[in-house]
Amino acid sequence: MIDVRPSQQMRDLGVVQHGAGILTEPARAFDLPAERDEAERITDELFAAMERIGQVHPFAKGMGIAAPQIGIARAAAVVQPPGGGPATILLNPRVTARSGQVDEQYEGCLSFFDVRGLVPRPLEITVEATALTGEITTTLYERGLARLIHHEIDHLYGLLYTARMRTEVEPIPVEEYRQTGRAWAYDSNSRPEA
Repeated sequence: MIDVRPSQQMRDLGVVQHGAGILTEPARAFDLPAERDEAERITDELFAAMERIGQVHPFAKGMGIAAPQIGIARAAAVVQPPGGGPATILLNPRVTARSGQVDEQYEGCLSFFDVRGLVPRPLEITVEATALTGEITTTLYERGLARLIHHEIDHLYGLLYTARMRTEVEPIPVEEYRQTGRAWAYDSNSRPEA
């Protein structure tokens, strides 16, 4: 039996892989509500991709996927939180505030799934996004969900998590990663600063 690399498995599931230009270019925002049908169509495609991927790989830490990762240069992403619960749909999202308190945790990316990287991120972020109706919403995300949301928003600005890693830190091969199947750990005392 031939062992398929994780990145090849993701490519086979329709995920654009590292090196493709679309992953390093800012995605085009939606004009909502005028482009509502287009936004809904792309969101449906993201959910379908997430469903395909979830059938072959478990995600104890939750998962997300951004439109550029399925070859669509539009500002849309969906995030499934750790432990299930309703998915978050992000249209035209942008981080408007971040806590001063940061932690470092390993992240993976569907677009280069052969490695995991230690990424510092704020424990709390405030995100503005556009609803299908054109209304602007503001939501506060914390800890693991903040990490997932921030990762996907970065994709929409053409940033991969490696751009956020400390310069002296390199991604590790997935074979060396020992936290698969476990949720991110947070110290109960590590409350984000107000």
